Amino acid sequence: MGAVAPRIVVQQSDFNIAAEMEHITANCRNIGAVVTFSGLCRDEAGTLAALEIEHYPGMAEAEIARVATDVLERWTLTGLTIIHRFGLIKPGENIVLVLAASIHREAAFNAASFLMDYLKNTAPFWKKEHLITGEERGWVEAKSKDQEAFKRWHSL
Repeated sequence: MGAVAPRIVVQQSDFNIAAEMEHITANCRNIGAVVTFSGLCRDEAGTLAALEIEHYPGMAEAEIARVATDVLERWTLTGLTIIHRFGLIKPGENIVLVLAASIHREAAFNAASFLMDYLKNTAPFWKKEHLITGEERGWVEAKSKDQEAFKRWHSL
């Protein structure tokens, strides 16, 4: 089996989860598991009109690629896809997709979980909430529970 090249996409448009699943499993008969994480925009109890996500083009992709390389060194995967959207995203719409494929499920679960903890905490994206009242709530910080979840990977 050759080296896995992660598929990393940062885009404004939506993505199709089924098409991405077909893409990661095409021509690979040695996949025993694909762990899929799809993150959606919440409506925050009916108060959120949209979430605005910003990034620095080029820098975000390079940083995600660096972390993806670390993931591929840490866990044996047969495929890896990371898609993150930017722009105005309304409640119920897709924000992020992580697909981790492996021969056995444990590597896929761990890789997907690690990547989501990374994306929630340290990936170079900035989020601002736009309320249905027309106000902006401001930039969203990582929640302490998300930070704690990410710290667990440093002890493994």
